[in-house]
Amino acid sequence: MEKPDYWKEAKASLAARDAVLAKIITAHPEAILKRRHEPFATLARSIVGQQISIKAADSVWAKLLARIGTVTPQNMLACTHLRECGLSARKIEYLTDLSVHFSEGHLEKWEEKADEELIGALVKIRGIGRWTAEMFLIFQGLRPDVFPLDDLGLRRAICLHYNQGNALEKKQLIEISERWRPWRSVATWYLWRSLDPVPVEY
Repeated sequence: MEKPDYWKEAKASLAARDAVLAKIITAHPEAILKRRHEPFATLARSIVGQQISIKAADSVWAKLLARIGTVTPQNMLACTHLRECGLSARKIEYLTDLSVHFSEGHLEKWEEKADEELIGALVKIRGIGRWTAEMFLIFQGLRPDVFPLDDLGLRRAICLHYNQGNALEKKQLIEISERWRPWRSVATWYLWRSLDPVPVEY
């Protein structure tokens, strides 16, 4: 599992400029962002997990692994029994479109794309919206400065720690996040940990 080489620097920088994050970082000394899957598998897993519980998603993913073995575009396209894994017809369509995009090379050299350029390429795939693309940038790309504004957990954590649990408008959330540049992914990671100490895998 690959770890970002900037993590120590980012932690120190965030803790020095933000007392709230300093407390959260201190409370989670071992927490660190890690890349766990290949690019295709990361996106496939995010599609599988849409609109179902983590437990249900884990069950479907395990059945999918048992059915196709290594999660590759070729194996996904070759499998004719995806419904038996517990996948809906729509999610099968999404996984098929994802497989075609990868097979045809539409995401070659994705590592060289700037954040917004990569997000733009990813959202052209059926079933992938901006939030999923941002999760890909954070968990697969290990990009240091992604701020997933529409993530409910992140918004809840910011409201909890910076506004006594009261709601904040998007403009206010963005203003708060500006102090975290260029490490907004790391700030987001620790704010997630403040709500749930167990990292979610993508």
